[in-house]
Amino acid sequence: MNICLNDGIFKILSDVITDEGVKAFVIGGWVRDCLLEREHPDRDIDIVVIGNGIEIAKKVARKIDPKIKVITFKIFGTAMFRWNDYEIEFVGARKESYSKGSRKPVVEDGTLEDDQKRRDFTINTLAVSLNKETYDEFLDPFGGKDDLEKKIIRTPLDPDSTFSDDPLRMMRAIRFATQLHFTIEKNTFNSIKHNAERITIVSQERIITELNKIIMCDHPSTGFILLERAALLTIILPEIDNLKGVDIKEGKAHKDNFHHSLKVLDNIAKVTDNLWLRWAALLHDIAKPVTKKYSPDTGWSFHGHEYIGSKMIPGIFRKLKLPLNEKMKYVQKLVDLHLRPIALSQEEVTDSAVRRLLFEAGDDIDDLMMLCEADITSKNEAKKTKHLKNFRYVREKLKEIEEKDALRNFQPPVDGSEIIRTFGIKPGKEVGIIKNAIREAILDGIIPNEHKAARKFMIEKGKEIGLTPCDPPELS
Repeated sequence: MNICLNDGIFKILSDVITDEGVKAFVIGGWVRDCLLEREHPDRDIDIVVIGNGIEIAKKVARKIDPKIKVITFKIFGTAMFRWNDYEIEFVGARKESYSKGSRKPVVEDGTLEDDQKRRDFTINTLAVSLNKETYDEFLDPFGGKDDLEKKIIRTPLDPDSTFSDDPLRMMRAIRFATQLHFTIEKNTFNSIKHNAERITIVSQERIITELNKIIMCDHPSTGFILLERAALLTIILPEIDNLKGVDIKEGKAHKDNFHHSLKVLDNIAKVTDNLWLRWAALLHDIAKPVTKKYSPDTGWSFHGHEYIGSKMIPGIFRKLKLPLNEKMKYVQKLVDLHLRPIALSQEEVTDSAVRRLLFEAGDDIDDLMMLCEADITSKNEAKKTKHLKNFRYVREKLKEIEEKDALRNFQPPVDGSEIIRTFGIKPGKEVGIIKNAIREAILDGIIPNEHKAARKFMIEKGKEIGLTPCDPPELS
């Protein structure tokens, strides 16, 4: 197991542990990922100590650097500190028991085997000794190494007890299966379905952490399909679950918007690690169920789903305990605008339409175009090729207009203060009328986006609504 213990930190750990006369082991994700020859994404190392984990953590930290701050959680007998790019957590070996209505365990001191039994999956029970006399010794009482080789997610004990005790493990099973491209063992998956309602006792913050990790996988649709099959999706994100299904009337059907949304999410995952752009991909058609209508003449339609969907985003973010700041507004904007480039690609692309899109999308125009390209999921290759070709043309027009007119995030070159000074008026509706008229004139290409032209237009518009400049207008 030298692959796991070839970093200098493990020699320091071994020295302290051996000097203190206790037994300790590297356990869980670090060992698992070493066996998979996979870089552990969080660079965290879990150490289980047969004894007082907090004291060993403090002594290791002092040996590395006396300035290191050790964070302790006495109720659980755990401590952790950060050093370089590592996060090292120490816990005294323990056994746990749970009451029916809580996921907070009653904790008692235990053996290494007790500690391995309380862990979620066999692939996370793997341990390696740190003591000098047994350094590198590999302990695998539940066949976790075999499950790694078979690419199986399985609980070390009865899955009903595992998931009932700590229902978040159901989300973790699906997350690991998605991240590692593993299969959840049949009895384990059936137990998730059986215990799905138990997820309601888990805090929303813990759930969203796992959901975000699923979204950040290289093929996130796998996780959402498993969540749906396990009856978890309808509990944690019913708005996505509601996208399922196809209605047929008079022989006319619409696409399955659940699988379409997942395909868009997979498409966007190929080109960006931006979590919020991935959320926009997942939620872009969220309002289709509430806007769905059928007409014998035109078939199925979802008119206004982009606008209504954008209005649903704050409520979804609030319920999921996602941030209600600029990240939420970013997702909201992309959902609202996601049809605009598609509409442009299907008709003659006018400078005016491109200006308006640049103005509304601002710095997010490139992300919006990525989302729109990911939204092309047609199985008709000719149709797909045509759309992508049209999008390339839209991108060229965006670049051309941006270079010419500098409209990304633009503010009209004449502001309200200048209007008030010029006409000697107080703030009021006249100021708004003139500002809007200047903006529209620039977006429509009637005047260029520069101060001289905008000020001249301001004077003319003011006269139209009965205003007179205080002084002769300076047009330079």
